[in-house]
Amino acid sequence: MKGHIPADKIEEVKGRTDIVHLISEYITLKKTGRNFLGLCPFHKEKTPSFTVSDDKQIFYCFGCGQGGNAITFLMKINNISYPEAVRHLARKTGVVIPETVMSREEKERASISEQLNRINQMAAGYFSKNLLSPAGKGAREYLSNRGIQDTALSDNFRLGFALDGWRHLRGFFESQGVPLKLAEQAGLIAKTDKGDFYDRFRGRLIFPIEDVSGHVIAFGGRILGDGEPKYLNSPESPVYVKGRNLYGLAKTREAIREKGYAILVEGYFDMVTLFNAGVTNVIATLGTALTKDQVKLIRRYTGDVVVIFDPDEGGKKGMARSLELFLAGNVQAKVVVLPDNYDPDRYVRTYGRKSLEEIIAHAPTMVDYYIENIIGKKGGAIEETSDAVHRAVSFIANIDDAIKRNLFIKRVAEKLGIDQELLKTEVRHALTPSNYQGTEAPGHTDTKADKVELSLIHIMLEYHDKIPAILETGILDYFMSEELRALGKVLHESHDRGGGNRDTDGLDTFLIINRLDNESLRERLLKLVIDESPYNEKVIDQLIADTIKQIKRKWYKEKDRTLRTKLVKAEEANDWDQCIYLLREREKERLLRE
Repeated sequence: MKGHIPADKIEEVKGRTDIVHLISEYITLKKTGRNFLGLCPFHKEKTPSFTVSDDKQIFYCFGCGQGGNAITFLMKINNISYPEAVRHLARKTGVVIPETVMSREEKERASISEQLNRINQMAAGYFSKNLLSPAGKGAREYLSNRGIQDTALSDNFRLGFALDGWRHLRGFFESQGVPLKLAEQAGLIAKTDKGDFYDRFRGRLIFPIEDVSGHVIAFGGRILGDGEPKYLNSPESPVYVKGRNLYGLAKTREAIREKGYAILVEGYFDMVTLFNAGVTNVIATLGTALTKDQVKLIRRYTGDVVVIFDPDEGGKKGMARSLELFLAGNVQAKVVVLPDNYDPDRYVRTYGRKSLEEIIAHAPTMVDYYIENIIGKKGGAIEETSDAVHRAVSFIANIDDAIKRNLFIKRVAEKLGIDQELLKTEVRHALTPSNYQGTEAPGHTDTKADKVELSLIHIMLEYHDKIPAILETGILDYFMSEELRALGKVLHESHDRGGGNRDTDGLDTFLIINRLDNESLRERLLKLVIDESPYNEKVIDQLIADTIKQIKRKWYKEKDRTLRTKLVKAEEANDWDQCIYLLREREKERLLRE
């Protein structure tokens, strides 16, 4: 069994891999300046924006934001895991990776996952046979009535049928020698209070759920007649987490890349029916609200999504939460709200694919729709406007990215006809510590990075040999951005481990930048390092000195502003001891600055 890959072997693989040569196996690259340019394989484009840096051994697409190194490129293009990508490159470059001995716990964990995947595969085959059997006639008629008559489509999605009984699947597993405890862990078998095993899915149409690699990891079951629950889903297991998967993605990911956007719906039937009608870039959530992990999964294939929501109150609430996630995940979202009493399944069966595509083509952005239809309308009664402001403040306060938050404030203020500064103040009061940090002390600002600080980090990424001299000045203590300060420390640690040689210091630019949680800041840095360096090496030392001075000057200015604010408050409170203390602090700060 394959085990852990030693870190030195991963570094050897990266050192021997030529990213330009690797990516050239998949797309055509043309040398432009010091970089290489081609059409992005991760989204549809006519003008090349996919850039590969031979110097830094990284790639970045200025169109969809995908970026990484040779290993991550292979993972994205082939949808394989990190270890699989490393081993693939090792074989290509002749690096021998020793097969390390796994611990008993590691073996058991890997073994359980393999066994659960095998059990799920067996169950999918069993359910599929049931659908084609005489006992599956009612399920086949049900599919036909829902517009799904193509057996090839049923086979493509591995649709099946669970017989209406308590021990059919259990009996199948027993005949195959499958331990019922494992079948229970897979969520296919349940257990009574007395410890007796029985089938979880009974008399239901079955929708196997696959991961992006096409492995069956769980199931959804739809009752054919009346009854509750209408849908029954597998519980989470070692191979299945609802919030990390999307139904149908394994079948539609290439169409999503080709068309440049994904259509997100809420149900299995919605997804299958749209696919059956020729809408092949569709995916569905798995019975839960959209999650951050699902947005990240979508972002691997496209930066644009069209979401089809139900027009009810639950759909509106889901839209608000989804919009927050899309904004945070840097995904451009449009929204389609179908006429009352229509879900995507019924709409496309009634009006056809072209009608749905026409609605999608004219769909408003989710931001526009939310402001127009959910936050409220300008010119209403005072009470209505007040309610709309409170809804807006509550929503905006949950937007993590400061730039997007301010843009939203501007749009909402214009829409509601209220003062922008007033709305900004209300939002500031509502912000939680996780997405807003006050200005009581220098170094604790929001996530909008200072351009001068960003410039110094960029210099360190371009001139690794300058890192020790820069950081010996203690300049990181003067950074206003916590994220850039942390990144500077990572650069220092990585440089120390590498020994300081600019060509062999082992600094993996992408992995270092990827440590940033702030996606917009991460993308800004990736763009900077992949572009032609703007710095003149002859005057780089002077530039570094000037940049450090600017950062310190801004820090002292901010500290002085904070002290002045406190001094005014102390004077208003007649706290003369505090006034004297603050005046001394300002004098110390002035002497230090000089």
